[in-house]
Amino acid sequence: MINPTNQIPERGIVMYEYTWYQWLLFFFLYCFIGWIIESTYVSIKSLRIVNRGFLRLPLLPLYGTGAILMLILSLPIKGHVILVFLSGMIGATVLEYLTGYLMERLFKIKYWDYSNNPWNLNGYICLSTSIAWGALTILLTEVVHRPLEYLVLQLSLPANVTIVAVTGLFFLLDTIHCTKEALDLSKVLESMTKIKAELEELQVQMSLLKSETALKVTELRNETILMATSVKEERLKALMDSKEKLVKRLFFYRKGILKRNPTASSRLFGDALREIKEYSKKYRKNK
Repeated sequence: MINPTNQIPERGIVMYEYTWYQWLLFFFLYCFIGWIIESTYVSIKSLRIVNRGFLRLPLLPLYGTGAILMLILSLPIKGHVILVFLSGMIGATVLEYLTGYLMERLFKIKYWDYSNNPWNLNGYICLSTSIAWGALTILLTEVVHRPLEYLVLQLSLPANVTIVAVTGLFFLLDTIHCTKEALDLSKVLESMTKIKAELEELQVQMSLLKSETALKVTELRNETILMATSVKEERLKALMDSKEKLVKRLFFYRKGILKRNPTASSRLFGDALREIKEYSKKYRKNK
């Protein structure tokens, strides 16, 4: 435990270990700082205000977890700039890759995608971002963490635990809600992809039926073809109605989780994801 009596040494704070509630408070603080950095960057790039992240709260768990990992790896070697840079770069890069990989396997969507960046690995990580993680680790260890540490260590035990408990409750509830939302989104995208495939198959079949009708075979055969065509047209209409409902439902997600992650992509449901993004663009123009 560091400074259990909250006494600050004359030569500065010695950064080694903290209590569990201090670690949690650091986690939430860096989640918030990460949200500010990411939202500002994406907002400037998109020329509009973007509430970035998986959660609705102004918190980015990847940044909070990354910061804690950086501190654990770098504080024991503080002062050795190259080692701090390398430890932060490697640790945060591994974390980002694992997080991206697991989220795509669970939700079938990449909530960030570096596929267009040079020297990327499966779109989860790229060289420029890894270098940025290393630089951020130096900035974090040498500049940012010291004043935050000072503030956290000045808090009394009741104040610290209260802040962590309240923030943790909202964080947990928001995480549960957004996870359900993301799982539901993946199911909707899957349904829309299946409908699209069936629509294409039906259109091919109807084209073949119309070609057979044009050949003017026997009257009985014509009636059979016309009945089959009528059935398929009804099925086509039903599928189009279902697709329209799904598109409108997807637009709800475009206003929520997808709006917070404008670069989201999907290998399995890419067409459905692109369609809802196009739909939202048309909606904004006509609004």
